[in-house]
Amino acid sequence: MPESLINAQPVAPGAEWVRPRPDRRGYRNDLVLALVLAVGTAASVVLYRATGWGEGTPWWASALWVVGMNLPLAARRRWPEAVALVASAVFIAGGQTGVGEALFSNIALFVAIYSVGAWSRSRRIATIVRAVIVVVMFGWLFWGLIFYSAMQDHLPELSREGGLLSPYVAYGLINVLTNLLFFGGAWYFGDNAYRSARARAELEQRTGELAAERERTRTQAVALERLRIARELHDVVAHHVSVIGVQAGAARRVLAKDPAAAAASLSTIESSAREAVDELHALLGTLRSDDDTGPVDLGDTGGVDDRGGAGEAAATSTSTRGLARLDELVAESSDGGLSVTLSIVGEPRPISQMVDLSAYRIAQEALTNVRKHAGAAATAEVRVRWTDAALEVEVTNTGTATTLAGNARRGDASTGAGLGQLGMRERVAAVGGTLELGPRARGGYLVRASLPLRRVEEVGA
Repeated sequence: MPESLINAQPVAPGAEWVRPRPDRRGYRNDLVLALVLAVGTAASVVLYRATGWGEGTPWWASALWVVGMNLPLAARRRWPEAVALVASAVFIAGGQTGVGEALFSNIALFVAIYSVGAWSRSRRIATIVRAVIVVVMFGWLFWGLIFYSAMQDHLPELSREGGLLSPYVAYGLINVLTNLLFFGGAWYFGDNAYRSARARAELEQRTGELAAERERTRTQAVALERLRIARELHDVVAHHVSVIGVQAGAARRVLAKDPAAAAASLSTIESSAREAVDELHALLGTLRSDDDTGPVDLGDTGGVDDRGGAGEAAATSTSTRGLARLDELVAESSDGGLSVTLSIVGEPRPISQMVDLSAYRIAQEALTNVRKHAGAAATAEVRVRWTDAALEVEVTNTGTATTLAGNARRGDASTGAGLGQLGMRERVAAVGGTLELGPRARGGYLVRASLPLRRVEEVGA
C-alpha cells in the first residue's frame, strides 16, 4: 500500500500537512539500512585503526560508538528528531575520543539530518532541531580550528604563517566549505523529499475527489435517464388508457345495436391493455436494476448538460418522437455539418410507442456520439430494417476513432460501459431487445439495436 494511504492526512490549503508514517516494509528497510551502515562503519574502523588512526581508543569504546552511530537509524522515520540528535552527539563524542572513522559515520549523520526534514511531524520542530545541530557542529568545528591553531604539533605540515591565507587557514576554509555543503545538502534534500510527498498526497487526494465526483455524477445521470424513460412510459401508458376509455365508451353505445362493432372495440381495449402492461413491466424491470457499470451521457437527449437543465428536460414529454421523425433527425445532423444518409429496408409495420421512441432515441444518441468523437471528416449512415420478428436500427460511421462511442476520452473501453452507452442499453433492455456496439474492421464504429416486435403481434392476436 502506498505510504500516503497509511494514516493519510488530508491536504488543506494553508494548513501544515503531516506526512503519514511508513508501513511495515518501510520500517524493515530502515532496519536493513542501519545494519548495513553499522557493518560498513565497523569495517571502516578496523581499516582506520590499521593505519594507526584511532588505535588509542579501546575496542569496546569503538564498538559502542559504531552501535550508537548507526542502529538508531532504524527508527529514523518514527522519531527523526531524536535520532538526529543522538547521531550528532555520538558523532561529536567519537571525534573527541579519537575513534577515527570519517566515512560511514558521515553518511549516517547525513541520513539522520535528512530524515528530520523529510519525516518530521512538525516543520517548526524540524527547523529548530536542524538549526541546533548545525550551530553546534559549526561551533565544534570553529573551536577545534582555533584551539589547534596554537598547537604546532597538530598538523605540523600546515604552516600557520603566510598572512591571511596560510596553509592552516586554507585547511580551515576547506573544512568550513565542506561542512556547509554537507549540512546544506542534508537540509535541502530533506525538505525536498517532504515537499514531494506532500505533492503526491495532494494528487492522490484530488484523484480521489474526482473519482467520487464522477461516481456522484454517474449516479445522478442514471437516475435522470431512468426518470426520463419513466416519463416517456407515462405518456405511452396515458395514451393506451385514453384509447381504452374512448373504445369502452364506443362499445357501450353500440353494444345493443351493433354487437360486432362493440366486439371490435373490446378487442382494441384488450390489445391496448396488454401492450400497456407489457411496457410497464419492462420498464419497471429496467428501473429496478442496480448493476450499472458506467455513467450515462445524456448528450442532446434531455439529460444533464452544461446549462443545468436536467430537471426541466426530464419532466418534458418526448413521446411524440419516433421513426416517423427520423428524417428530421438526419436533416438536423446534416445541417450541423455531419454527412448522414438514411435508408429503410423492408415494409414498415405497426409498433408500440415504446419501441418507436426507443428506436428514435438510440439513433439520436448514436449520431450525437458520431459528432462528438468520430472526427470532422466522418460520415454516418442510418439504416432501419424491418423483419418479421424485429425492428433493427443501425448507425455506422467512417470516423477514425476506434474507442467505444461516447467513451473516447472518459470511459473504459474494456468494460463497454462508456458514456452514452448505458442509456442505449437501458432502452434496449426495456423492450427486451439486444444491442451491439464496437469498432468496425474497416474503420469507424457500429451501433446496432434489434428491438423485438413479438409483443405487438401477441397483443394483436
